[in-house]
Amino acid sequence: MQSSDSNPLIQKNHLRRQLLTQRQSMPVEQWRLFSQTLCQQLLESSLWQQAKTVLAYMTFRQEPDLSWLFLRGQDREWGLSRCVGRDLKWHRCNPLDSTMLIKGKYGILEPYPDCPELLADEVDLILVPAVACDRNGYRLGYGGGYYDRLLASPDWSSIPTIGIVFGQDLLDQLPTEPWDQPLQAVCTEKGLFSTRPDAYRRSSENYHSASNGFLS
Repeated sequence: MQSSDSNPLIQKNHLRRQLLTQRQSMPVEQWRLFSQTLCQQLLESSLWQQAKTVLAYMTFRQEPDLSWLFLRGQDREWGLSRCVGRDLKWHRCNPLDSTMLIKGKYGILEPYPDCPELLADEVDLILVPAVACDRNGYRLGYGGGYYDRLLASPDWSSIPTIGIVFGQDLLDQLPTEPWDQPLQAVCTEKGLFSTRPDAYRRSSENYHSASNGFLS
């Protein structure tokens, strides 16, 4: 039997609780400043500058706030997701237009279902929320597996991805499981960096054979 100390799922759950408590205790003014500085780092990156259609998120549990990026990226096409069953469905949506948004089942603002759908071949960049990321590009999410399922799909696996976290949540190494999908880059308020050159997306076949442990 695997001990709790070496069980990646138990390690992830413990780390998630610890990091969320730390992030949500950040003073509001510091959160706003770090969020704006992070957005500026994104604006200066080549991945952003080359992208025309960008998938993003609405802040939740004091994640980095992308509002400043939305304001300065009004020449971009934006997409936001809805949680539908075990999958993310993406819709073309102006994140600054509150009339296009409604609270979803997790309390996160998401597009109305009748917003135009966005398909993978229309997307140039995905900004991925996380509880934490590591220097190999792996992310710790909220435990639902939505982004790992998305990025394991052949249609989505080649789209550039940037994990969005504060510097305090960028770790040297996270516990990982076979279905975890590494990201191409990570951005904090301190800068944006590409992950290790040999980081790869694990195939959808490997993902589906190993992902029985995912929470819905």
